[in-house]
Amino acid sequence: MDVVYIGSSGGMERNLLPATGVRSFLFPMAAPHSAGGILSLLVATLRSVVVLCRTRPRATFATGGYVSVPAVVASWMLRIPIVIFLPDVVPGRAVSWLLPLARRIAASTEETLRYLPAVKTEVTGYPVREFFAHASPREARQRMGLPAHERVLCVYGASQGARAINRALARSLPELLTDSNVVHICGEQRLEEARNAAADLSPAQRERYHLFAYLHDEAMADALAAADLVVCRSGASTVGELPVLGKPSILVPLPERKVHQYDNAEYLERRGAAVIVDEATLDDVLVPTIRALLGNETRLAGMAGAARSLARPDAAQQIARLLRETAA
Repeated sequence: MDVVYIGSSGGMERNLLPATGVRSFLFPMAAPHSAGGILSLLVATLRSVVVLCRTRPRATFATGGYVSVPAVVASWMLRIPIVIFLPDVVPGRAVSWLLPLARRIAASTEETLRYLPAVKTEVTGYPVREFFAHASPREARQRMGLPAHERVLCVYGASQGARAINRALARSLPELLTDSNVVHICGEQRLEEARNAAADLSPAQRERYHLFAYLHDEAMADALAAADLVVCRSGASTVGELPVLGKPSILVPLPERKVHQYDNAEYLERRGAAVIVDEATLDDVLVPTIRALLGNETRLAGMAGAARSLARPDAAQQIARLLRETAA
């Protein structure tokens, strides 16, 4: 199967795509909050029409966000069938505008169905890479040099890090390290801050503190698989990765409601798989919540089971099937 990618020249895809070998066409784009942003999307749409006329795809797959607007609109203009995937529990504004243009819609959770036309929507789950589905906690701890029978806490804040989470952790590191190992993925832009925060740790505490700027692919799967408890933001990937790994979590959503992290976190919390801590209360609430959960084996096991019950490890295969059916 030949795949062509249309995206933004200013997005992270610019760095990720070269290693994949996927043909890509990246255009300048900006959010439609100004005349300049709207103009950039119009120009990108016209350029997308040219790309699609040359490559003649049998179907277009999009995941929402303003960056997907040019390719979806161009596909609709050329009568190329469109499949839209909704990774978040609640659709964002851009993808809501695009839904009427789609022939088929894939949703990550059943809860998303209330926002979607039932006749063309299917719950597929959130696709995760294969090594997440097959990660072994025991082998992950061996690879990361973590003790087999001690508590492990994994704290991360996405690729850019989360300063609020990092700072709350820094204030409490000595206390947490008395009885837990901490795997801290601080973000590439936050590494120096994290190193400074750990400078006063004792040698014994440093042995239990495992700091990384960022972990890729299998290494990230290992960090999560090795953990008894995960502290993180609640972007769309948490809906897929934490359930597949069966991990209890403390979720700290971004405060801005428009990014839908609260909706993702509430989906997991209502089902008993997570606890939400508001960013505004992190300093006071985070450590007591961590200690309460790590000290309650029964509750941790219940949360792990609840998370696992939400897993859809075949989500990627289900989405691929939808695409094949749409392209037929």
